[in-house]
Amino acid sequence: MESKSFAQKVYELTRRIPRGQVSTYQSIARAMKKPGASRAVGNALNKNPFAPKVPCHRVVRSTGEIGGFASGPKKKAAMLAKEGVIVKRKCVDLSRYLYDFKTKR
Repeated sequence: MESKSFAQKVYELTRRIPRGQVSTYQSIARAMKKPGASRAVGNALNKNPFAPKVPCHRVVRSTGEIGGFASGPKKKAAMLAKEGVIVKRKCVDLSRYLYDFKTKR
């Protein structure tokens, strides 16, 4: 049996983030049991060939900053807003919108 690549695991987890919520690069790395791989998660999402089925716009920095996006941060903020996620000063309130991989399967 062929094992999944790092990127495939990132995409699989990212697909689970529901509309109206966000996760962080760090949360995805931790869910993969690779807590030091936040940057690698970002790199995998930067190359995401499955958008919008893999909603990489729902992944933000651990500070709540929306961070980078292939189509630019304004487009990312607009996509989040369309889903009901309020973005203020390029930041998302993680206490309100953060998806928890541990409790929501």
